[in-house]
Amino acid sequence: MKLPVLHGVIDRRILVNFAADPDVVARVIPAPFRPKVYNGKAIVGICLIRLKQVRPKGFPGFLGIASENGAHRFAVEWEEDGVTKEGVYIPRRDTSLRLNALVGGRLFPGKHYLADFDVKEGDGNYHVAFNSSDNTQISIDAKETDNFSSNSIFKTLENVSSFFEKGAVGYSPNGAKYEGMKLQTLKWEVTPLEVSQVRSSFFENRDLFPEGSVQFDNALLMKKVVHEWHAVKDK
Repeated sequence: MKLPVLHGVIDRRILVNFAADPDVVARVIPAPFRPKVYNGKAIVGICLIRLKQVRPKGFPGFLGIASENGAHRFAVEWEEDGVTKEGVYIPRRDTSLRLNALVGGRLFPGKHYLADFDVKEGDGNYHVAFNSSDNTQISIDAKETDNFSSNSIFKTLENVSSFFEKGAVGYSPNGAKYEGMKLQTLKWEVTPLEVSQVRSSFFENRDLFPEGSVQFDNALLMKKVVHEWHAVKDK
């Protein structure tokens, strides 16, 4: 069943980004994907996104659904018809909405794990955490700032914004195939976050990521973004 174009609002999106050893990441992600490398590092991370009014395009907003969601992501490249493409590979998705967990891998791309989210926001401060059904856990505390991290491998907000804007197509595993969706936003604007603590049990799994192979790099914020999700051809 082909997914219809979905329309909604990204109420809040936090991109938590890590720099990782490309050789380690290459062992984690499947073909045909390969790590997209920036300044010698693979870029991996977590998208923590609150969606509102999500419904098939053309339906009124009050029929839409809302949910908190988390997606572990790898910036990747692949070859398609002789052209190098780029996007993200998403090995796991977590959601607060039972409906998403039920239809993930059937209607929506990729399995969605049902998770308990703990979200506190106010005065430019953000605490987002979840504990998923398989005990995968993430947590971040951050606050809005005018200054992009001087320790980031991206050096400037413009550099990191451009990098992630190009990664609009995401693929998730479903059996022997990889199902894709493309995010289209009416505007693209990110602002920096200053992070006081961050952890992810996924990226702390030393069977996948040996000690020292992945380090937190930066975090970004997007708010109140009208968007659409478009299905793309499976791989």
